[in-house]
Amino acid sequence: MTNIPAPQPSSDGVSRLAGHVLVEALIAQGVDTVFGVPGESYLAVLDGFHEHADKIRFIACRQEGGAAFMAEAQGKLSGRPGICFVTRGPGATNASIGLHTAFQDSTPMILFIGQVASDQRDREAFQEVDYRQMFGPGTLGMAKWVGEVQDADRLPEYVARAFHTALQGRPGPVVLVLPEDMLTRATRAPALPQVRVAEAAPSPAALAELRERLAAAKRPFVIAGGGGWTAESTAALQQFAEAWHLPVGCAFRFQDLFDNRHPLYAGDVGIGINPKLAQRVKDADLILAIGPRLGEMTTGGYTLLQAPRPHQDLIHIHAGAEELGRVYSAELMINASMRCAAPALVTLAPPAVCAWQDWTRDAHADYEANLVAQAVAPLDMAEVVKCLSSALPAGSIFTNGAGNYSGWLHRFHRYTGLHQQGRTQLAPTSGAMGYGLPAAVAAALLQQRWTVNIAGDGDFLMNGQELATATGYGAQRLICVVVDNGTYGTIRMHQEREYPGRVSGSDLFNPDFAALALAYGWRSARVTRTEDFAAALEQALAHPEQPTLLHLKLDADVSTSRSTLSAIRAAAEQRLAGGA
Repeated sequence: MTNIPAPQPSSDGVSRLAGHVLVEALIAQGVDTVFGVPGESYLAVLDGFHEHADKIRFIACRQEGGAAFMAEAQGKLSGRPGICFVTRGPGATNASIGLHTAFQDSTPMILFIGQVASDQRDREAFQEVDYRQMFGPGTLGMAKWVGEVQDADRLPEYVARAFHTALQGRPGPVVLVLPEDMLTRATRAPALPQVRVAEAAPSPAALAELRERLAAAKRPFVIAGGGGWTAESTAALQQFAEAWHLPVGCAFRFQDLFDNRHPLYAGDVGIGINPKLAQRVKDADLILAIGPRLGEMTTGGYTLLQAPRPHQDLIHIHAGAEELGRVYSAELMINASMRCAAPALVTLAPPAVCAWQDWTRDAHADYEANLVAQAVAPLDMAEVVKCLSSALPAGSIFTNGAGNYSGWLHRFHRYTGLHQQGRTQLAPTSGAMGYGLPAAVAAALLQQRWTVNIAGDGDFLMNGQELATATGYGAQRLICVVVDNGTYGTIRMHQEREYPGRVSGSDLFNPDFAALALAYGWRSARVTRTEDFAAALEQALAHPEQPTLLHLKLDADVSTSRSTLSAIRAAAEQRLAGGA
């Protein structure tokens, strides 16, 4: 470890520590909050946060994975890069889960990593890692770009480039590596102006061809998703869909891009998809994909749209040129940001008569019918979600991580459109467990809206320590609902389907979550019956100044919003018996 000199006041009023310059560069980019776990490798930056505490705050988290998830949520909420600081080695490896999530979710984010001093490089010094190798950029990497700043005078240049790279084209994460000795050098480098994104727009010829193909369709279907959406572009999407009377589905965990109550909404195209919606996507003669990568989860394992050549005509609009044609061969590929693409679509005049009126009406009717579920006792998760939806004010943010429990939220909660209330869904398309609680804490600290995290018992304990971050920084209007069924539910479901009755490794041994929350300074309540949930929620809403955890006990057999473990096991046993 390098001996770090105490910061000295500058005699000329211009020269200052590079660590301070980095903080000034973030402020110039409009950043007022960063998340991280402190480390000795970037003490000069921490001192910069102290120097500029009136303009920017450092939220100290309890584990780097939680900090990275908070920064990822910040990127989703703001549309600008979320910022995370971690130390070298173990800190960076812990943070990698949030980086991977930002990459797969197309979320702008910058991860700053303290590094060993320059004179110690390539000796396997204490906690030394080569981050270009670790996070190497590429279509299957974890970052769009990995840079290492060797010259303090170029630090603002690197920060500006990181913002440009994170925001342009397909948004995503960037890694900037900060050698410890570089941060303690003096520099007069000025902060650069706030980054403005250079965006691609559809060409007139591409728009004309899109209009021609869409007008000729009989059963068109729109799938909206991906990063880079704004309030204006989602409003334009709705206006375009209304003019053309198009059914709109949202890609996996992008349900808040289109108002779920709108008569054109057809449902979410993701895990646990409505079977009628899945069939509708297959039966469509034209798919207009606006923004999504069309990854495995949105395409049902590349079966709803078969790769590499779907049987439906495909028009694919995406902000990243490298994404177009990578998996699917489309009839028309348009490289454009959502900020430019959606308003351009509004300019297209629809035909005098749309031939798909009944198709669109039936798509929404199927969605409405999917909101009806068979009652389950003693605790009905469908009713729990509907109670939350009706009791929380419009614009409330809902977060979740990975697990079967999220299926109830995705199926029964009706998200408002981004243009109406801002982002209201924070969920990882990467399928990362432990995302929901840190994301909810970040949302509660960043915005004055109610935030609800729904977590499974396994998911919650991945980052349950961030309850302390919420308490320490005074998070308000925050509710965490822990669905405790004593099992890694998704894995248990797959086990019963593939190896019925042979349970291994998926049982959980849980604490008293309500008591645990009390120890962290939260309010809490335990709920075992549907009829008791509304009263517990009412108490939480009556105390916005203090976070509340609601511990729900659910029978392990209640596996998904559509089936039970016993039914899955019985079907598997029958299948295996038939095969014998």
